[in-house]
Amino acid sequence: MSLDDKVTPLRPKRPCPECGKPSVREHYPFCSARCKDIDLNRWLKGAYVIPGRDGEEDEDEGAKRGHSPDDEP
Repeated sequence: MSLDDKVTPLRPKRPCPECGKPSVREHYPFCSARCKDIDLNRWLKGAYVIPGRDGEEDEDEGAKRGHSPDDEP
């Protein structure tokens, strides 16, 4: 009997988001250290980017100078 058979899982098993194999406790939600490292590499390279709105950078620059977007130019 393995350790996993004795422990009641706190969350349901899900497939690995990288390859689809069943996830394991040590690397949750991944199946292995390899899949976990692949995902980390994507984060570090900036592959997971949420696109911003057009003009959002202009609003940020105005706030840094003490102006709000509603101020007259």
